[in-house]
Amino acid sequence: MVWSHWDVAFQEGLSAAQGWAAAHGHFLPPTTATWNGHPVGVWAKNLRTAGRKAAEIEARRKQGLPVGSAVGALTEERRDALEAIDPSWCPAWPVAWQRCYKLRRNLIEAGATLPGPGESTVQGEDLGAWVLAQRLDWDALLPAQQWMLEYMLNLSPAGPDERPPASRTQADKWNANMAAARQFHAREGHLQPSRKAVEVVDGVEHKLGMFVDNARRRADKLSPERRQELTELGMRW
Repeated sequence: MVWSHWDVAFQEGLSAAQGWAAAHGHFLPPTTATWNGHPVGVWAKNLRTAGRKAAEIEARRKQGLPVGSAVGALTEERRDALEAIDPSWCPAWPVAWQRCYKLRRNLIEAGATLPGPGESTVQGEDLGAWVLAQRLDWDALLPAQQWMLEYMLNLSPAGPDERPPASRTQADKWNANMAAARQFHAREGHLQPSRKAVEVVDGVEHKLGMFVDNARRRADKLSPERRQELTELGMRW
C-alpha cells in the first residue's frame, strides 16, 4: 500500500542521492546532475530551499518570534537522512563554493597533486583557478569560509606581489595616449603620425597612430575638453 506519494518520491530521490554521492565523493551536485534518469541536482536544490526554511523557522522560534506556516519546510527526519549522505549538503553559502572546497579537500586527503589555475579540472571544476580566486577575494568571504580555507586547505590571503595590476580605466588610457602624443609632438613638431606609428613612453609602447586615427573617426563623440587637448597639438580633424 502506498500511503504517501510524497514519501515515495522522497525515498526515490534519496536513493538517487546516495548513488550520486557514492560516485562523486559528496552530495553537492550542480542543478544539471542526474542519476539513473532522476534529476538529482534539481531535487537537491529544492530540498536545500526547504532546509533553509526549516532553519529560519527554528531561528525565529528560539528568538521568540512568530514562525508562521511550516508548509514547505524540511522535516528533521529528512534532514537527518540527507546529512547522513553528506553533512555539508546544504551550506550557508553557494553550493558551487562548497563543491570546490570539498573536491580540493579530497585531493589533499588522497595525497594527490594539486593543480594550478588552468592545469586541469576535477568534476568539471578548475580547482586551481578557484583557489586563486579565494585568496584574492579573501576579505569578501565569511569568517567560517576563511577558517575552512586556512585550516583545512592550508591557504592564506594573496600577498600584494601576487595580485594582478589593477585594470586601467578609460581615463587612464586616454592620459597615457596623450602623453605619447605630446612626446611625439615635442620631437616632431606636429601630430601626424603614420597609422602604424608606435611611441614609447617610460618603456611602454603606445600605438599612437591608431590612437590618433580613432580619435579623428570618433571626433563627434569626444568631449570638448579632449578635442581641445588634441587641437592644441595640431590635430587635423
